[in-house]
Amino acid sequence: MFSGDNDPFEIEKMTALRRDFHAHPELGFEEVRTSGIVAELLEEAGIEVHRGLGKTGLVGTLRVGDGKRAIALRADMDALAMPELADRPYKSGTENVMHACGHDGHTVMLLAAARHLARERNFSGTVHFIFQPAEEGRGGAKAMVEEGFFDRFPVDAVYGLHNMPGLAVDEMAVVAGPQLASSDSWEVTFKGVGTHGAKPHLGRDAVTAAGHFLVAVHTIAARIVDPLQPVVISACAVSAGDFKALNVIPDNVRIGGTARAYSPAVRDQIEAEIGNVARGVAATFGIEVDYSFLRRIPPVVNDPQIATRALRAAQAATGRPVITDFPPSTAGDDFAEFGNRVPGTYVWLGNGPAVDGALHHNSRYDFNDGAILTGAKFWATLVQQELAR
Repeated sequence: MFSGDNDPFEIEKMTALRRDFHAHPELGFEEVRTSGIVAELLEEAGIEVHRGLGKTGLVGTLRVGDGKRAIALRADMDALAMPELADRPYKSGTENVMHACGHDGHTVMLLAAARHLARERNFSGTVHFIFQPAEEGRGGAKAMVEEGFFDRFPVDAVYGLHNMPGLAVDEMAVVAGPQLASSDSWEVTFKGVGTHGAKPHLGRDAVTAAGHFLVAVHTIAARIVDPLQPVVISACAVSAGDFKALNVIPDNVRIGGTARAYSPAVRDQIEAEIGNVARGVAATFGIEVDYSFLRRIPPVVNDPQIATRALRAAQAATGRPVITDFPPSTAGDDFAEFGNRVPGTYVWLGNGPAVDGALHHNSRYDFNDGAILTGAKFWATLVQQELAR
């Protein structure tokens, strides 16, 4: 599909492909078109392709020389269920689906590096290129792992990369330690006794109990968890009653939200304390409560030794100082499913100024094509250094 030219990373063609992916976004586990194009271009470059891992995920394998070390590089492919409001020539053609987090760019950067490495073959060892489905909350990494990724593709280290608005397109950040928080969901349902709104004394008011809970749950971060440990607990959904029946106190109130932490111990503490608060409030109002806590994504914590290797590659690829004190994010990424099993590191690549809708998950966001070259050079440099002859 692509032929080599004076551009070692085929940037002009990869830019066109990135915009094509942007115009044809696909949700998690639905990336049939995207993964098909990626597989075709990997095979065209002579890279062994393994399809269907995690439904629409795929792994490209490139072995060169007799080196025994193996590493994995991961890019995500899925889009988000949200409308694209910006008017651009390659605007999403799929209603209520758009690439609002730059996974279209992540895909082409890794693809460009894979094809370059297949041509140059200037390393010795094995590299597995992971093109992961369903990063946006649907569990794509977990699906790939559960379907045998590490059994089929044993590796010594794994690396991930994400674009970051606010950094220049030739700028990178590599930091050891926590980078992304755990991302878990919780639900609390207060079960009272409904009654006439004019006669609250005849029932057990779940609505008022829910109000007390919504205030009290935020004391977990403020008064229970160690203040040196970052924590986020947010209530994001409330369901109760009917606005066509404003004289009825409903039986039940359902509340749901998210919880974030950087350490397993704090994650455990959050799970226990939300339940404690919910049960305490329920007891105060003489009602029942159901509580559930769903662990979705573990925190991403960069291995110090592997981070040092990524830092060296970033310095060589950008030719400029690399940020090493970049603050962690409370967002989550299921790259943790890979990085929790073997030493791993997750790095940031600039996406240009964070203005005019450039922020992640914004309906006007767009990946900055100026970052494709930096990202591709980083991946290729990392392989060449990690798997040096």
